[in-house]
Amino acid sequence: MTKRTLALIAAFIATSIYGVNHTIGKDLMPHYIGAFGLILLRVIGASILFWTISFWGPKERIAIKDWTRIFLCALFGMSINMLAFFKGLSLSTPINSSIIITVSPILVFIMSVIFIKEKITMLKYFGVGLGFIGALSLIVFNEDKSYNAPNIPFGNILFVVNSLFYGTYLILVKPLTQKYHSFTLMKWFFLLAVFINLPITIGEFNEVNWLDLPFEAVWRMIFVVVCTTFLTYLLNVYALKELKASTIGVFMYIQPLIGILYAVFIGNYKLNAVSILATALIFTSVYLVSKKKLTKQKA
Repeated sequence: MTKRTLALIAAFIATSIYGVNHTIGKDLMPHYIGAFGLILLRVIGASILFWTISFWGPKERIAIKDWTRIFLCALFGMSINMLAFFKGLSLSTPINSSIIITVSPILVFIMSVIFIKEKITMLKYFGVGLGFIGALSLIVFNEDKSYNAPNIPFGNILFVVNSLFYGTYLILVKPLTQKYHSFTLMKWFFLLAVFINLPITIGEFNEVNWLDLPFEAVWRMIFVVVCTTFLTYLLNVYALKELKASTIGVFMYIQPLIGILYAVFIGNYKLNAVSILATALIFTSVYLVSKKKLTKQKA
């Protein structure tokens, strides 16, 4: 199995975790913990996990010139991005969140061309457009019956903000992945994120009655910390070593599919013809954008 294939698998697993997280995270808020309190739990938990596994990784020193980029990665990818997403999720619905964040590949696509001069083929332009049509069809023709959505319009706006800053994070982190080990990057990103998020999130974090949490809340919190935070960021950084930022971004088109299938599985959503057609468009999009152009070998 090639490194590129492993990178594609890593990106798929990461986006699948994000897909089910829309519903799992929603069920935590605001009954057991506030959106901002959940963010502090995420970054503290992930920071502990990454610093623990870093002892088995290489001992690398960060160059002085790279600290600014590392701080911005923590700010955009582990602070603003997370705060916007989970606050939006507490106000809107899981299906809305899984669909609307698909604007991120478009943003990553554009920023990759502008900032890191990434070469994009016409086939990939077509693939991104096809995926966008599939995601848009889910927005227009599907109804979400989820409960507990006090401010859907504002929540949806926050999902777009989340997509913008996550896309920016993917662009910023790409050069660092070529220079440092994943463990080195993640341990510093999340440690910085703890201090960046602390003033905003500590209030809701302290409101949680930790000793009286039921198992239903505990396993969801563990999933958000270990899977949605620790594993996904690790997998995406690994994938970025072999794939372009725009290719990683387009995997977000799978999230509506995963989110809907998970909602169907637990009985919160009914699959229909539109969902099936949109699914076909989304998978075609991911295939076209992730397909590597073959080059002729010299004789």
